[in-house]
Amino acid sequence: MRARTTWFAAVIGLVAGVVAAGFAGAADVIVQPGQAPVVVQPSQPSVTIQPSAPSVVVPQPAPTVVVPSAPATVQAGDIEAQDVRAQTIYANKIKAPMVQGTVHQSDTVKIKDTKGDIKAPSVTAGVIYADTIKARSVVADHIYVRDIERD
Repeated sequence: MRARTTWFAAVIGLVAGVVAAGFAGAADVIVQPGQAPVVVQPSQPSVTIQPSAPSVVVPQPAPTVVVPSAPATVQAGDIEAQDVRAQTIYANKIKAPMVQGTVHQSDTVKIKDTKGDIKAPSVTAGVIYADTIKARSVVADHIYVRDIERD
């Protein structure tokens, strides 16, 4: 019976050794009957850190902003706006509390080929031809007008 117990202990030790060897990654583990069990400690995995290439930040150019330019010439029967701006204005009548620019008084300003009336918050152009301008402010380098009312 003692031989069976020793043999049984040897088989269990062998199985335990094979299982431990499988977990520990050892190639061969041989357990002899009657020997103390062998404990295999797993080794620490090696870690290698590769230096990365330095990052380069390239600044992007500022986006291009396109501002629509004012039309060269505006022709209208009547203009009603908060602000009217131009280099030169030709009008028969201007009604505005603020008129800024060199005013040239004239007898009559003949406006040909008017293209309807304009009602907008702001009217800006190089040259404006209008029969009547009603605005909060009228600003131009030169204003040729027959009648000005500053309300």
